[in-house]
Amino acid sequence: MSVHTLETLSLFNAEPYRRDFSARVIAVVDQAVVLEHTLFYPSGGGQPGDSGHFSLADGTRIDVTGTLRDPALPSIIWHQVAQCPPHLGVGTQLNASLDWQRRYQHMKMHTCLHLLGALINAPVTGCSISADKGRLDFDLPDMTLDKDRITHDLNALIAQACAVNVLSLPAAEYPALLERIGSKTTRPAAIQGDLRVIEVAGVDIQPCGGTHVLNTREIGRVYCEKIEKKSQHNRRVILRFATDDAASSG
Repeated sequence: MSVHTLETLSLFNAEPYRRDFSARVIAVVDQAVVLEHTLFYPSGGGQPGDSGHFSLADGTRIDVTGTLRDPALPSIIWHQVAQCPPHLGVGTQLNASLDWQRRYQHMKMHTCLHLLGALINAPVTGCSISADKGRLDFDLPDMTLDKDRITHDLNALIAQACAVNVLSLPAAEYPALLERIGSKTTRPAAIQGDLRVIEVAGVDIQPCGGTHVLNTREIGRVYCEKIEKKSQHNRRVILRFATDDAASSG
């Protein structure tokens, strides 16, 4: 079967809290595997690709070190593996498990960055997420940001326990939504011709293809670690999850 005819069904949008699944292998190239469907989120939008492992019927464990979409054929999701045993081939049925703690940290921080974007009245020009921190870059010429104020206001929003909803809007509503949120660079995540939108009830609404928590209270406490001037018009705000030690040193 040609790789050009392959397609991976994405399960992570509909079931972001599901951790395990079974699937059939539909392609193997070097140390990368394509499954018929997957819960593994592929790197994109600042959110890293998921990691975890596969389990074969004979007990073989295969570590998944990363996940990404094919740059030329985005319908294909590649699972990068540490080792590819000879008996792993097309048609193999396997069980797969996410590194759930890492994924859940990504979900919490991704949602938190939506709150940060709502607090700062400037276009977002960059985003990065990891399991312990996240950052947004803003088109903001003047240095008007304050770490303590950001920390206070973010935790106040988190404590409101706002519902986080996934919406689907017709393509015709793209321009109006982008104008409403004042974005210069945001591009829609198109799914079957519709715009996938994340709404934090009463706080924010943004086009986004990432995975998120269902309620802001799941994020827990965070703090603003640093505000950096990256250029004349760019300010980088870095957030971390707070522990007692981290919060006191932040």
